[in-house]
Amino acid sequence: MTNVRIGVMYDRDRDPAGLPAFARAAEALGVDDLWVVEDLGWNGGVSAAAVALGATERLRVGLGIAPAPLRSPALLAMELATLARVFPGRLVAGIGHGVREWMAQAGVAPRSPLALLEETITSVRALLSGQRVTLDGREVRLDGIELVHPPAEVPPVVAGVVRPRSLELSGRVADGTLVAEGHGPRDLAEIRALTAEGGAGPGHTLTVFAFAHAGDDPAEVSRTLRPHVEGHGAWLGRPPEEVFTVSGTAAQAAARVADLATAGADTVVLRIVGAEPLRQLESVLAVLGRRPAAG
Repeated sequence: MTNVRIGVMYDRDRDPAGLPAFARAAEALGVDDLWVVEDLGWNGGVSAAAVALGATERLRVGLGIAPAPLRSPALLAMELATLARVFPGRLVAGIGHGVREWMAQAGVAPRSPLALLEETITSVRALLSGQRVTLDGREVRLDGIELVHPPAEVPPVVAGVVRPRSLELSGRVADGTLVAEGHGPRDLAEIRALTAEGGAGPGHTLTVFAFAHAGDDPAEVSRTLRPHVEGHGAWLGRPPEEVFTVSGTAAQAAARVADLATAGADTVVLRIVGAEPLRQLESVLAVLGRRPAAG
């Protein structure tokens, strides 16, 4: 438990104008990570990551996630390399399929989502590592692309995926897997097994997103989480009562974080819902023994 990283998400529903202050406050509370979101119509993930990195001094910032169909691998690698050079060691790049309906709305739905994701992650990682990349793939075509300023410290590229074949793909080509909200400790063993089938080694990380709400009134906690749990349960194809959350009193929520850590999570990212997310975050961190950053 002592080695698990604790992160917090700046939820997509929150005004981007509030991101700098939120990031500084989260850093002062002692969290390890801040994760930003890229969803169609909400926020640009790379620009949000740049804002959060520029507003803070030590936080690691995660991009969760860049939809592969919306992003040219060459341009995405250029943008990530710029951030990684300016803020070395402080970036994690998440790449995923994107919501298929949204990709269709934007006119970028791929013929093969699996091929596109594999070719995107493979080429982005190669470019970030300073390689010259030529690829005539099923979805991606690059002809002798090379970064002039690759990062001195290559950021990890993680795959934000859910389904079995995509999890195997993540184990084959990514540095880690970003696990969507709703997955609990029992799910992590299966996720580890699927990424291992793809070839993931012991260094392959699991970053677990979790809906979170900390409060002393059980009815209020349940009421606040219900729309998120029901909506996500429908997406995952499981009943609401099987959607894992980090919730309850601060002590109960902290225990749920510990459960995820014991099950193999390397990072737990709290997607806090309801009022006063920073106050909720502080209460959970206090139980976990995290201290506010000095100064």
